[in-house]
Formats: sequence, structure tokens, C-alpha cells
Amino acid sequence: MANFELGNELQYHIKMKKGDVGRYVFLPGDPFRTDYIASFLDDAVLVAHNREHKTWTGYLDGVKVSVTSTGMGCPSTAICVEELIKIGADTFIRIGTAGPVCDPEAPDKYDGAICTAAVRDEGTTIHYIPIEYPAVADRHVVDALSKAAKARGLNYLEGITHSKDSFYGEVDPDCAPLADRLKERWKAWQMGNVVCSEMEAAAIFVISSIRGARAGAIVNWGNMADTIQVACDAVRLLIKEDSKK
Repeated sequence: MANFELGNELQYHIKMKKGDVGRYVFLPGDPFRTDYIASFLDDAVLVAHNREHKTWTGYLDGVKVSVTSTGMGCPSTAICVEELIKIGADTFIRIGTAGPVCDPEAPDKYDGAICTAAVRDEGTTIHYIPIEYPAVADRHVVDALSKAAKARGLNYLEGITHSKDSFYGEVDPDCAPLADRLKERWKAWQMGNVVCSEMEAAAIFVISSIRGARAGAIVNWGNMADTIQVACDAVRLLIKEDSKK
């Protein structure tokens, strides 16, 4: 078996090696969405596409920045983040869509949500560390996203996201034999002021924390262009701050 530890060999799933990506990586779920995000980068080129993992690499303010799709759900997301870290990435921003939780009218009030932490309602991260370990976004990434959104006059709700394994367990709980349990837990998330629900943030946050990387997430209810602009501006702020270190 190839030595994936050093990152010098081609990574098994994302099909990349050191030098193929920048330290800053955007993480959408959808492979097709990488093409759109790449259009916001300078001189972006398609680097690799294997299974659900499609990667473009370009530049922001002259610094190499990449976008890699994770696929849907925490299992494929965990693989993606692990392999990206092995080849040199250390700062991640998930860009995606989500559904509101505690406030059904959130799509009318906010442009989306900046996730500060995640409910670990998924099965992947328990294979890394006990459930008591929190899934928390990096405060510097959250701050950069918040400042970037405000600078554009956008109103993003900040708070905890709910990361789940079953899409239909949320949107159609009555289809499951565990319908009563699903509804009871959903009510708990609402009462706990969880702001949104999606399927990948918990894995990104937990693995990044364990590996010493930085991660954040920004999601929307449908307007992807504004969210991508905010994420790009946030990376520009991080690049500027990192250059001072």
C-alpha cells in the first residue's frame, strides 16, 4: 500500500498529492458546485475528479486556494478532509445549503447562517472520539466570515447547526419506524436554539480540531452567490492575518 501518511503519494480518494491544493480550501458538498465556486477564484484549473470529490485550484490575492467537494454526509466528508490535511490543507470553509430549525421564518429574515458549532447527530465522528467532545468551529474563521458578511451588508444568523445522517428523517419523519423519536429530537434542537440543519459540518469541525486544522461553515437557504462571495472575502481576511504571523 502507498504511504499516504506523508502526502507525497496520490491520495486514494481525492486523487491528489502535495502541491495540488492550497492551505485554504472551500468545501461544498456537490461536485457540480465546485465549478461555480471556482469561477470566483483567479486562474482556477481543474486538478482532479474522483467519485464525489472534485477539486479546482486557483488564487485569491495571489495565494493558492482550492475548492473540493465532499459529497453528501459525514462519511465521505471525513475522508475528504483527512486526505486534504495530509497534502497540506489546514483551513476549511464549508459552503452549502441548510434548512432552518428553531425559526421557520429564518429564510425571510436572514441570508443564511454562519455555523459556530454542530450537533453531532451523525455516526461518523464517534469513530474518532467520544460523543462528549464538542464539534466547534475555529473562532478566527467564524470571525472572518462574520466580518465579511457585515462588510457586504448581509445578515447571516450565527449559531449551532445540526449535522444529521438522514435527509428524509428531517423532511419526512413519518416515513420512518422511528418517527416519534425523530420528532422528539427535532423539538429538542428547536428548544435548544439550533439555527439550521445540514449533513457535513460536524465531521469537518471534529476532524479539523483533532488534526490541528481550522474550520468554519457558512450556509444559505438558496442564494449561493452571496455566500460564495462572503466565503472568498473571509479567506482574504485570513490570508492577510496569516501573513503577519
